[in-house]
Amino acid sequence: MDIFSILGLIGGLVMFLYGMDLMGDSLKKLAGGKLESILARLTSTRWKGFLLGLIVTAVIQSSSATTVMLVGFVNSGIMNLGQTISIIMGANIGTTVTSWLLSTADINGTDMIIKLFKPESFTPILAAIGLIMTMTAKVDTKRNTGTILIGFAILMFGMDAMSSSVEGLRDNESFTNILTMFSNNPVMGILVGTLFTAIIQSSSASVGVLQALSLSCVIPYSTAIPVILGQNIGTTITPIISAISGNTESKRVAFSCLYIKMIGVIAVAGLFYLLNSVVGFDFMNIKASAFDIAVIHTLFNIVSTVILMPFCSLIEKLAVKTIKSKADEHELDVFDTLDDRFLHMPAFAVEKCKELVCEMANISLETYLKAVALIDDYSNEKFNDIVKLESMVDKYEDKTSTYLVKISANQMSSKDSKVVTELLHCIGDIERISDHALNIAESAKEVSDKNITFSEKARKDIAIISSAVSEILGLATKALDSDDLNVCKQVEPLEQVIDRLKRKIKNNHISRLRQGDCTMELDFILSDLLTNFERVADHCSNIAVCIIEINHDSFETHEYLHQLKDSNEKEFRDMYEAYKQKYYIE
Repeated sequence: MDIFSILGLIGGLVMFLYGMDLMGDSLKKLAGGKLESILARLTSTRWKGFLLGLIVTAVIQSSSATTVMLVGFVNSGIMNLGQTISIIMGANIGTTVTSWLLSTADINGTDMIIKLFKPESFTPILAAIGLIMTMTAKVDTKRNTGTILIGFAILMFGMDAMSSSVEGLRDNESFTNILTMFSNNPVMGILVGTLFTAIIQSSSASVGVLQALSLSCVIPYSTAIPVILGQNIGTTITPIISAISGNTESKRVAFSCLYIKMIGVIAVAGLFYLLNSVVGFDFMNIKASAFDIAVIHTLFNIVSTVILMPFCSLIEKLAVKTIKSKADEHELDVFDTLDDRFLHMPAFAVEKCKELVCEMANISLETYLKAVALIDDYSNEKFNDIVKLESMVDKYEDKTSTYLVKISANQMSSKDSKVVTELLHCIGDIERISDHALNIAESAKEVSDKNITFSEKARKDIAIISSAVSEILGLATKALDSDDLNVCKQVEPLEQVIDRLKRKIKNNHISRLRQGDCTMELDFILSDLLTNFERVADHCSNIAVCIIEINHDSFETHEYLHQLKDSNEKEFRDMYEAYKQKYYIE
């Protein structure tokens, strides 16, 4: 084996790993965050968790990716340690799908039908179809499907390149001696498989390399079996690395992955080699094909799962005893869901941000409603509650906007990109709404501190406009949560009515001032209240218009509002008249 063969092997390995990574990322994008959400929510029973882990991993082609997800879920409090054990076991079986796909390279025969199933026959076609789809498709689903096909083709070409580069090893005495060493010393084979897989951080890729070697070299069962066992242990390095910066529970998830693999290897290897020493399996010196390697890989994970599934709770206890709780560890809070591990799953990360922004909007709504109630029923305790709520909204703004900017640095689907743009624009408006709510509470405090009262007519006017603002804020919050454009369209007519109410209340107040029924001191307070009511409505309008425009692939908000106000659209006029009657002031 010369330097050019080594370069060919390295090039093939790079293509193989890149193709696997490209295919896995595109599969996750195609799933659009649904798989992550399913994993996070539907794990009520052990067997349900097992099946979910199997299915999700079979789809995304990586048990490492699944276990990293689980580390993130546990670190952010979405799941607990006990729920992850059975999912990990399912993932261990799901990841073997890749080896079955790669085993098609072992198909032999001269018949035309058989030749069509050989990778060198169908992968160029898949690559061509994938390229056409990625270059011409306007829909993300088709574009991601095309990328999956290209990724699979690159993966298979890489495997073929590796196989070709090591053909010279078939008759190489040194290589044969290494294989014999693994055959005679299974522990050495397990260690090598573990080390190699830990370096490339993927058991699917590591098994694929072994399959590529089997296509050109004589890899006996006695060598393949211990190496495959080691590869299954080596893949646990990825969740361990991911959990280093996590909390105690996430570290326990990583160690659960390690224990499941190590105990499985010890149990299966111990039983197998014990039987081999007694019976003496004849097939041990027979050449293992790529198909045989896929069988061994799958069989090991099925057998170890059957052995360990009844002991899920014991594995959990072992992980808990290994990683002790820290006395100074902080309690989980709502922002722990903004975990950097989810940045590699943009669709899921965006969904978590959307949930937090909707919570933020509901807190702003609560802040406003409590502030309005303070006008007629003031207490320092209630005022302090409002201050705390406003401070909480500020924290939501800081955390979510920072995380959304991080998400924006990753490749996303056009749908997720729209959601991120929408959230980034709406967050500022939501935060300003809570600011205006606090201003209203401060006006109520001033009225209480100075022991002054509004006239009966002024109180009725304030009650009407505050109710209108409560409704528009409820509509904006609902629109943000549901992305319902019909709800969004109800906001602007009501905002126009609130502007009208402000002018009408101001005129009524001026009339009372002239008649001596009101004082200048109350004039300033009422003016502040009306300004804050109007500003809350304006921010609600901004939110609704933002949602409408982004859903229409545009962001000309000023132009949209200008056209809307100047139009005679019947639907808009009807809603405006209905709101005007509902919130009528004499």
